[in-house]
Amino acid sequence: MYVEWRKMERNGLKWAQESVLPLWERTQRFRIYSPWLIPGPVQTAPYITALLTSIRNRRGLIDDVPAAVKVRVEKQRVVYGHHTFAILLEESALRYRIGGTDVMAGQLGYLLSAMAFPSVSIGIIPQDADRSALWPVEGFFLYDDRTVNVELVSAHLTVVQRHELAMYAQTFSELAEIAVHGPAARAIINAAIEALE
Repeated sequence: MYVEWRKMERNGLKWAQESVLPLWERTQRFRIYSPWLIPGPVQTAPYITALLTSIRNRRGLIDDVPAAVKVRVEKQRVVYGHHTFAILLEESALRYRIGGTDVMAGQLGYLLSAMAFPSVSIGIIPQDADRSALWPVEGFFLYDDRTVNVELVSAHLTVVQRHELAMYAQTFSELAEIAVHGPAARAIINAAIEALE
């Protein structure tokens, strides 16, 4: 299903955030790949504010950013529940300065903390990884094995066809093979923090 942002956000960003709550709550296993942003489940409030303010300004939406940020932060409670999160980030997602230096420093510091959560696995695909077999693709959220969401410039794409879901699951597995975890991932995040200074 293809839904334009202007339709999804016509009642504001708060409503758009609330609309995905049922999906987040019923999903047991999240697989998230992001080539350009830190994904929602591990975002800080200042990072969310910077993102949503940019979206509001770019799309000419009503100003309900504080209310939308509150909903998005509250959605993160699923990280502490019975859900599991496998998150893969391109190293470049750590380097894009969303909200300025202080916001990024706080966001990257929180990412290091989130790595210790029992329900969260964070892998980083190093900038210098050999990408001959699989180059960066669009960012996506895979909810269990039932739904994939992809954010486009103009719309929100929901994928539910079984063969397409299998392609996203396979792509996630292949990306996970070139990602680093644990101390190696922490070193890349710490290098990104140091680069902010």
